[in-house]
Amino acid sequence: MTGKPPMTSSARAVLCAAALILAAAGMAPAHADGGGSADWSVAPSAGAGTRPAKDGRPSFYAEGAPGAVLQDTLSVTNPGPKPRTISLRGADVRNTGSGAFSVTPAKERPRKTGAWITFAKRQVKVPPRTRAEVPFTLTVPAGAVPGDHPGVIVASAGGRTVGVRVHLRVGGPTLSALTVERVKVDTDAERITYDLVNRGNTVLTPKLAVHAEGVRGTLIDRPARTLPVELLPGRRISLTEPWPDPPALDAVDVELTATAAGGARDTATASARFVPWGAVVGGGALLLAAAAGTTYLVRRRRSLHEESPGPVVEQREQQGQGQKELARAGTGDEL
Repeated sequence: MTGKPPMTSSARAVLCAAALILAAAGMAPAHADGGGSADWSVAPSAGAGTRPAKDGRPSFYAEGAPGAVLQDTLSVTNPGPKPRTISLRGADVRNTGSGAFSVTPAKERPRKTGAWITFAKRQVKVPPRTRAEVPFTLTVPAGAVPGDHPGVIVASAGGRTVGVRVHLRVGGPTLSALTVERVKVDTDAERITYDLVNRGNTVLTPKLAVHAEGVRGTLIDRPARTLPVELLPGRRISLTEPWPDPPALDAVDVELTATAAGGARDTATASARFVPWGAVVGGGALLLAAAAGTTYLVRRRRSLHEESPGPVVEQREQQGQGQKELARAGTGDEL
């Protein structure tokens, strides 16, 4: 396709990840060997047909300014003994909330790159043991935003559906930017949850580094590793980082650092307190029982102390009255 850039090592890594994601989404790669049923394939045209398509380009690469009309060719190979009718369409790609890669289904009308792809015929009949070259155009709208606009060419026949990626970059300023958000340490599930958001206009394959410090020192120090996701422009995904052996009792500060090609980088932190609540609750119950017992004894002693002065005072008063009577009797006064 006109203006296609050379494929870099990072692009190859993205393609490998994309192939895995397409398979997970129920769409076989363009050259998947499914046994007897995989009797046809699609791929970007290798040129004059001197090489098998599987040895050519793995995907379509295109670059053009808004308003440009780009052209390329899809090779459809039928090595079987019977003719095949292949249905072709363009489709959009998107991230699910968890980072998986999905393609718009046939019943859903594409609104982005998939809608810009046009075939002269939506169905192609390929004779036995023949490879057909199917031209198509990719028309970039005049108001297209600069940056990456990935899409897919989808082919279906005989119960199989395969896809070929279309990497389109619209000319203009590009920005690689991402943020790490909503970091949380889930102490019960033994994991760290977080969001990655692509704030730029290029497709990102992020790397993540994890660091955690406790009261007694470092608990986690994982160097940056490539995540198995392809983050599309403007998309937010929610991911988890396992923590299989967290501390039983500690105060922890967690730091996540995400990076990607083009200078994209961001860091976010979160704090958590690990407390063995079972032991705390059990110990608290014993303390409450002891406190209740102590309170009861104190109140009981106080009650006994308050009840005892009554008879003593009464007895003393009686003794005093008797002494007065004796004194009066000695003086001859009337009682």
